[in-house]
Amino acid sequence: MSSPALPPVILVRPQMGENIGAVARVMWNFGLDRLRLVAPRDGWPNPAAVAMASGAGRLLDAAATFDDLAAAAADLTFLYAATARPRELTKPVLTPRAAVAEARARIAAGERVGFVLGPERAGLETAEVARAGAIVSVPVNPAFPSLNLAQCAAILAYEWACAGEARPAARAAGRADPASVIEVERLSAHLERRLEAAGFFFPADRAAVMKLMLRNALARLGLMRTEVQTIHGILRQLARGARPGRGAGGD
Repeated sequence: MSSPALPPVILVRPQMGENIGAVARVMWNFGLDRLRLVAPRDGWPNPAAVAMASGAGRLLDAAATFDDLAAAAADLTFLYAATARPRELTKPVLTPRAAVAEARARIAAGERVGFVLGPERAGLETAEVARAGAIVSVPVNPAFPSLNLAQCAAILAYEWACAGEARPAARAAGRADPASVIEVERLSAHLERRLEAAGFFFPADRAAVMKLMLRNALARLGLMRTEVQTIHGILRQLARGARPGRGAGGD
């Protein structure tokens, strides 16, 4: 049975069943057992994945499928996005070892984290990386930075195993109730609606980039649930005008 302390590995739009099976195999080699699939190209279940997974078929049996990354990460509070390509996003960039150490600390403090890997051909899209709080970058030969999907998963899983068992710890003060990825997503959408109504996104051809920057900033902050609720309340109060005495709450 899967432990809630173990981080899920989320494969976004994986293209080949063989690679999904290989990822499941290396995950199980090193003790990870929570696999999530976002829109696998060839559908699910996939016989090629089963053949490649060998004795790790139990991970495939338990794998959950989702339409998009937001749904796959809805119950999580922090995402690590594995990518080799430079991005125009301001985020911490960690080695797999550093990312695992930080992930274990977050889990010990009561958070729920996940590792996100992109499709084989081009990796994660920038909008997907923006949903993560940090980037994981494997220090590879810059002249040949391409890693197979299962190789990347194997490096993360190996570092997880080497770091030892996560030990439950007292939650850090002020970190008891972090906002989930979906709660931050809803806050981003609420903020965009208010800013659109105020005519903030100008000129129009820059709107998409400005929205991406806002979502990236919110994902990076590590907001608490109460902070998200307070910002929702602020946005509603600003929209209705100065009328004191109203409380804050969810959108």
